[in-house]
Amino acid sequence: MSDDKPSGIQETFISHLVELRTRLVRASAVVLVIFIVLFTVWPGASVLYDFMAQPMLHALPEGSKMIATGVITPFMVPMKITMVAALMISLPWVLYQAWAFVAPGLYMHEKRLVAPLIISSTALFILGVAFCYYFVFGTVFKFISDFAPKSISVAPDIENYLDFVLMMCLAFGLTFEVPVVVIVLVRMGIVSVEKLKAIRSYVIVGAFVIAAIVTPPDIMSQLFLAIPLCLLYEVGILLAPLFAKATQAPEESTESS
Repeated sequence: MSDDKPSGIQETFISHLVELRTRLVRASAVVLVIFIVLFTVWPGASVLYDFMAQPMLHALPEGSKMIATGVITPFMVPMKITMVAALMISLPWVLYQAWAFVAPGLYMHEKRLVAPLIISSTALFILGVAFCYYFVFGTVFKFISDFAPKSISVAPDIENYLDFVLMMCLAFGLTFEVPVVVIVLVRMGIVSVEKLKAIRSYVIVGAFVIAAIVTPPDIMSQLFLAIPLCLLYEVGILLAPLFAKATQAPEESTESS
């Protein structure tokens, strides 16, 4: 009997590894297929990069263009942005694979906790990226263009532009995850809603410090990051008690009653 137990544990561990490999292969395959379609069929890597470059081109003087200083940069940069687009489009499928891997080991009340978090975190991240692209970039790039001396011809390098855009989109995407973080902290009992309300002033100061570090030095882009962070923190405080109550385990519900 003692020999069978380790053998059973080993078989279970191997079966989990096989299941994990299957989920990773399925997620990667969809990302790869979407990448191939975007890169070769529709709309094309160059079109995707042109779309990403629109906020900067609108801020530059009419007729201005961006430049590529590397030999293979005109090929590699559109390919990178196509891969990022493929990841964004396939994100729901990738998260579903992660959910399908962990779901069999969860209780019903835990499933009620995980599923809404996956959906909401995905939606909030995409919303943060969209907010950055449609509202923040226009202000930031106009400030940079207006600040440049008239004796300078502004012609951004496409690779540096890509790095800046991805960094800003990631910062805003993560900022919009604040309600999810607050809800998880309260649900896990790490911090109470009362404590979160008590440290509200410190969070506001921290939001502006983070905004000053992450964003360019113009006041508008800093406000665009700090104000949503503070508002989303308040949203998390409002929703955390409701979410914690809706995802209580049966024994927790009995104790509270």
